[in-house]
This record gives sequence, C-alpha cells and structure tokens, in this order.
Amino acid sequence: MKKIICFFIAISCLLFSITAQEALKSIEEEYYDFLSLQGLADRPSLGYRTLSDSVWIIDDDADHVWKDNSLDSTILLFDVENPASNLFMDGIEQSLSIRLYGPRLYTSYNNDFPFGQNDGALWQGAGFNSSLSAGVRLEGFGFEATFKPQITYSQNKDWDYLTGITNPYGYFSWQLIDIVQRYGDEPFYTYSWGDSEIRWTWNTLTVGYGTQSPWIGPAWLNPMLGSNNADPYPKLDVGLRKTPIIIPGLNWNLGELEVRIWLGRLTQSKYFSGHKDTDRMINMASFSYSPSFIDGFTVGLNRLFMTYWQKENLSYMLRLFNFKHKNGTGSGNDEDQKAALFADWMFPESGFEVYGEIGIDDFTCYEIANPFHTGIYTIGVKQYIPIFKSIEGLLNLEWNGFEMSQDFQLQWQYGGYYYHSFVNQGYTNNGQIVGAGSGALGNCQTVSFTIFYPKGKTVVKGQRNSPNVNYILNKAVNSTADDLFDTWYAMYETYFSGGLETTYFLTSSFSLSAEANAIFRYFPKYAGLEWDYETSLNLCLGCKYTF
Repeated sequence: MKKIICFFIAISCLLFSITAQEALKSIEEEYYDFLSLQGLADRPSLGYRTLSDSVWIIDDDADHVWKDNSLDSTILLFDVENPASNLFMDGIEQSLSIRLYGPRLYTSYNNDFPFGQNDGALWQGAGFNSSLSAGVRLEGFGFEATFKPQITYSQNKDWDYLTGITNPYGYFSWQLIDIVQRYGDEPFYTYSWGDSEIRWTWNTLTVGYGTQSPWIGPAWLNPMLGSNNADPYPKLDVGLRKTPIIIPGLNWNLGELEVRIWLGRLTQSKYFSGHKDTDRMINMASFSYSPSFIDGFTVGLNRLFMTYWQKENLSYMLRLFNFKHKNGTGSGNDEDQKAALFADWMFPESGFEVYGEIGIDDFTCYEIANPFHTGIYTIGVKQYIPIFKSIEGLLNLEWNGFEMSQDFQLQWQYGGYYYHSFVNQGYTNNGQIVGAGSGALGNCQTVSFTIFYPKGKTVVKGQRNSPNVNYILNKAVNSTADDLFDTWYAMYETYFSGGLETTYFLTSSFSLSAEANAIFRYFPKYAGLEWDYETSLNLCLGCKYTF
C-alpha cells in the first residue's frame, strides 16, 4: 500500500498539465473566466457547460495573479508510446489520466430565513447548513468516468413564511408550482450523485449519461433554462462540443459551433400535492455559434419541451418548436415549451463583456402581434479593472426581469415563465427552480466587485431581489385600480442584501473561504395593509484542498 501511495504522489508531482476541469461556479472556474476576460484563457464552451465540458487550458508561461497557487490539474498516468493513426484513433486521446477532486466543505448559517442559491442539492434554510463534496475522474481512449457526489445537511429551522395552498410547506400562491418554502419541520440529510457521469467523446462528438447540472447561456448568476441551483437531475445527452467550422478545400473558417441535445427526468418534492405524483420528461436542445468575422461574439438558442414521463413523449426530442393556434387547439396542449435566445460579446483588449438573454414561454399566434407576450429578459456586463501590479479587479452587473408581461391583464392569471397549467409542478426539481435561483417569478438586480491578489480574492456585493412579483400582478386581472389600491399597492416581497466574501490560500493547495451577508426583508402578509420588516444574517465558512 505504501508503494502505491508513493507512486501516486510521484506521479502528481512530476506528470501533470495545467488542464483544469472545474465545477460550475467554483472558485477556480470563476477565476479562469476572469482570465478569459483578459485574453489569458480560452473559454471551453459557447453556451452549454457542465463540469465535464469546463476544461480550461492556461499557457505555462502566462503571467496571472494566481500563478503560484495549485489550481486543479489533471494527472497524466501514461501515454501510448506508438499511438495508432487512422480516422478513428486520431479523434481520441490515446492516454490515461486521473483527476482527484479534493474535498470541499461548505457551511452556512441563516439566523432568520433561507438564503443562498446555485448550491446543488443543498437547501440553505434557516439555521445551520453544510455540504461536503469530493471525487475522482478517470479518462482514457475517449471514455470518461466521473464520480463526484454531494452530501448535505440542513437544520431547517422554522421561519415566517406563508402556508402553501396544497401543502403547508409548499408554494403559497394559487399557482400550483413545486417551489418549497420549507422542507418539513425536521433537520435532514441528503445524498446526491452531484457531478457524477460517464461519457464517451470522439473529436468533439460526445455522448454521456449522469447528473451533471448544465449551465446554459451567458448569465453570471441567473441563467434562464439551466443552472446548478437545484438538486441535479439524471440526463442523457449527445452533441458537439465547441467545434471549428472549416469549409473543406477552401479552408475557410466560418467560426465555431456548439450543439447539445439531452433528455432529462425531473422529480417533484413530497411537499407538492397539486397534481399526480408523476416525474416529468424534459427534452432540451442548445445551439450556439461564434462567427469568425466578429471577434468575441456568440449567439445562441436554447429550447425546452417539458411533459410527463411517458414513452410517447420522446417524440418531442425531434421537434424544434410546437406552435399553437389562437383557440388553443392543435398540438401543444399537453406540454410546456420554453425558449431563450442569447448574445454575448467579449472584448479582451479592453477587458469588457456584455451579454443579454430573452426568454419566451409557449408559442402562439399572440407572439405575432406582441412578441413580448410571456417575455422575460436578462442583461449583464463584466469589466476587468487593473488596480496595482499583481492586484486586479472585476466588476459584475446583472439585471433579471422575470415578471409576467402586462398583456395578461387582457387575458387570464399567469404564474410565470417557470409555471405551466398542464405540467403544473413547473420547471423545478425536488422543489427548487432549475433555472434562475433568485427573482424566478419577479426580478433581481445584482452588483459585485472582486479584487484578486496572489493569495486569494475578496468580493464586495449587493443585491435587490423581489421573487414573487407575479403573485401581485395577477391580482389586477379582472379588477380595477380602485379595487386594488388599498390592499395590494406596493406589497412586493423584497430582499435587500449586502455582503463581503473572501478566499485565502493558506498554502498553494489549501484554501479557506468566509462570507457574511446582511439581509433586509420587506415582508408583506399579502392581506390588507399587513406588512413587516425583518433582518437576517448569513454567515458562511468553507475550505478546500487541491491535489
């Protein structure tokens, strides 16, 4: 055993490359994205990424702030000395490598109400919360096997929430969407497969099965159709990773293309009882293109069909859209469909990036007269700011507008982008939104400024989040302003938060992180003029070891 341990230590010291495969929203992935804004790293994907797709490569000679820290690396075990050369073998790596995902422990404490997002299976409710993840990945000859589970604990203390209409812990609105306000009345543990997956890749053609959450689109905090906000769901996917488009014979470079199609299975929580307990099938597709004639520009389209888990619904995988007639007849009444169009433009020479995303729910003839029917949007900017020698800054701004379009005042009540009357669990998995974690049925504005220095980073951030605007706007349907003014005016539940986050490398391989947020909550009771103010403190501690 000692010889085996010594062998792996020697391998890790002598045979490695700066090829990092990073978990979504991890410290390392956000740092590599910061480097891409300066032109020091090439983004591995255009509009779809999971842990397996997030493979970053940094030039050994690149001079960057964290160059002396041990960022996650792939360990090369062996190369084939005389690799075979033919059409098939030239498309795979004829080598064997291993990647150890060092243990990461994360803890948080919310003294009054839930706070936190983009945390996978972890429910950061009131009280103490904790998450532990670690793993290993073996890759060779086109095959990849990743095992990276997540174990969580939530104290799940009681807090001042409104009673759900179908279950006391479920969502309070008349709309039957599976958004859990509290997971029962007891502390609980969960085990999640996390970022585990098996995959096979030839050149850029790839197929895989597992539970890696896809981050879809350019949003920094609240992507519309895919994030790691909820417990990851099992999925089977096939597609092309970022692929150059070269015209044979002419050798014309038209840019880069990325395509991914996948089938996933969503599960409702046990705190939802508004419909039969049936798993949902999602058929999704993501298309992204970066033209060679516009440097740094990417455009993409993501679309979703959500139905119940029945074999006949596999046919939706082959459809791009499903249009409905004005009277609601025809195909489309037994599914929910959504789309999001995005554009991203990065200027490494100035360290600036701007992005935007617009989404639409279902597709009917109403969109011809009003293309903003059911429309939602996101806009964001990033700006690199050099400060002093090896101290550099990054400014992030993001604005998400997810509330219902006002033409519903001429129609009927509408839950929002993530809700649907037929598949009324909504676009959720185990009670949490699969897309935007904050402002999902309202709006959210976020600003942060990050300072990177050789031993870590410090982030100052602020946010305003009004998550349930649609609940109030629906009151205006079939009503007048005079009827509503005394009961619903200015009754939006709103959270204002501000905080400080720091990560520090005690050694090149071991880092500590700490975070503190103060949250001010305007909490209307949604009845008459009853409302109140509450404050809460969110404290987080974490540590991570990198092999």
